[in-house]
Amino acid sequence: MKLEHFQADNQATWDELERLMQRAGTRPSALPAGDILALGRLYRRTSADLAQARQRYPHDPLVQRLEYLIRRSRPLVYGRSATDGAVTFKSFFATDYWRTITERPQLLALATALLVVPAIAGAVLGVSDPATTAGLVPEGFLWVTEAQGAGTDIGADASGLAAFSTAVLINNIQVTVLAFALGITFGLGTALVTAYNGFILGAVIGLGADAGNSALLVEAVAAHGILELSCIVAAAVAGLRMASALVAPGLRPRPVALREESVAAVKIVIGTAPWLIVAGFVEGFVSRSGTSAGPAVLIGIVIGGAFWWLVAARGLDQNRTSDLAFR
Repeated sequence: MKLEHFQADNQATWDELERLMQRAGTRPSALPAGDILALGRLYRRTSADLAQARQRYPHDPLVQRLEYLIRRSRPLVYGRSATDGAVTFKSFFATDYWRTITERPQLLALATALLVVPAIAGAVLGVSDPATTAGLVPEGFLWVTEAQGAGTDIGADASGLAAFSTAVLINNIQVTVLAFALGITFGLGTALVTAYNGFILGAVIGLGADAGNSALLVEAVAAHGILELSCIVAAAVAGLRMASALVAPGLRPRPVALREESVAAVKIVIGTAPWLIVAGFVEGFVSRSGTSAGPAVLIGIVIGGAFWWLVAARGLDQNRTSDLAFR
């Protein structure tokens, strides 16, 4: 079915749902009994239309308009009990966070590319032209170009490692907040922060490989690196969601789109925070305590893999199941 025909056949339903939403405000009980029944019927019909639109016209602004109608009308149809807030809070880290990250899979793919592509470029440049690359990398990372002793033990006691872990956590939070907040620059700042961190990572790997420090880099980075980079990708998704409201709000008024996408972005940042803490803890107490390459790689795969397994199982699969339920 052509988009024009789809809209012509269903426009009256969507307009009527919006009209009832406006009349109800926040009190659907104020509507006549007949309108309350109509509200539920129109909600279910529009939900089915949204599922079809996502499948047939995924890039058309119509999808965003229908998503807006469903989000606004759902509380009116199903209401809220006194315990809903607690249930939502409890389920946030189990499901809601992951669904929010993956609601826009194209933005997740873009955020990943913004990190990975510059990382590959940095690694290639680091191996092929280490002199130029060394001039682009912050001085604190240039230890990878020098001869190093065996192991990554920085010789700190528990309190020293805790201080180092805290410093790492603060840095990771700064990067995350920047990637998120700079979404307000139409996404340019988010893209720059993400690409810069990706490039520096790749450049350090390339320089380390050129200097013969590959094994030491694995020991220093593998345990926390996958999870730390995953958190940067999540923060970039948050920033890009805000940017999408400014660049392509669709049929939603731009202020409404920005408000809705900002709420989603904040959810992503909040949900990412515990993972940042885990990454900082692992970097402080594992990556800098002399852990050998084998265990470091295993730890990195376990915690980084857990993050992406949840993205797939609790995010992509749950969103896909919700779409099927509307058909």
